[in-house]
Amino acid sequence: MAFSVPPVRRGLHPEVEPFMSGWMTTDGPHEIYWETVGSDDGKPALVLHGGPGGAINPTMRRFFDPSRWRTTLFDQRGCGLSRPHASLEDNTTWALIADIERLREMLRIESWTVFGGSWGSTLALAYAISHPERVRALVLRGVFLLGRRELDWFYQEGANMLFPDAWERFQAPIPQAERETMMAAYQRRLNDPDPAVHMPAARAWAQWEGDTLSVRGPEGRPPKFDEDAFNLAFARIENHYFSNGAFLPSETWILDNIERIRRIPGWVVQGRFDVVTPMAAAWSLHRAWPEADFEIVWDAGHASTEPGIVDALVRATDAAYATG
Repeated sequence: MAFSVPPVRRGLHPEVEPFMSGWMTTDGPHEIYWETVGSDDGKPALVLHGGPGGAINPTMRRFFDPSRWRTTLFDQRGCGLSRPHASLEDNTTWALIADIERLREMLRIESWTVFGGSWGSTLALAYAISHPERVRALVLRGVFLLGRRELDWFYQEGANMLFPDAWERFQAPIPQAERETMMAAYQRRLNDPDPAVHMPAARAWAQWEGDTLSVRGPEGRPPKFDEDAFNLAFARIENHYFSNGAFLPSETWILDNIERIRRIPGWVVQGRFDVVTPMAAAWSLHRAWPEADFEIVWDAGHASTEPGIVDALVRATDAAYATG
């Protein structure tokens, strides 16, 4: 474990544009947007975005050295450029794992390094447990195991004590009588067909997370959390997954199956002051999987763009490249 700040922190790699992209069909209504950046003959990597219901963005391409990696990113079902937008139909963790395998086969990749933060760490772990032979290495950030305590902390009681100003805005669309079960109250509104009902709920749900990502608080909220299309997919799909325990067999399923990934090289990066996915989950993963490198960034929250998180993740991808 590393707790000190390195003498010189690494920054993101240069901006890079995709050299391949498109939409991948599925067995159902979903079409998945994907793109590949870097070197055509580079070592394969896969980036899994957060949420669920978030989307890829150009910054995510820059955690990998483009001269050495062939990095593929995709928008998960219902979000980003994938179609149909904000759809919950056939949208489960297992469907996303099937999409990853379909994409891997389409791109003729034998195995790859899988990189994911927040919900992306959950999906990366679930994919690796399901297909360990397809994962060369795991690079995880802001670990989220989707336990009941994690969800209650963020959506019911806990994080609100650190961000009471943002919490007031999150509570605003929900009448006092329904605030004992915030997730259920939001589920009713986010799935209402009337935009006058679901859009205010989507904005408030998404902005609560945006306000708490950074150690800077609401002042550090990324601009995408002001975009209605992003907010609707993010809020509706997050609530759908969280209300259903991410469709996992149990809330301890990942830790119960850690033996399946024990021999996969791993790097775990966690902000000490992460409010969205508190460090207790990452610590539980570290205790169950001590073989993985575990780095605590003492001056960071949840956001992947905080300097200490960027530094640790860039060093982790360099280390993953060196594993062979």
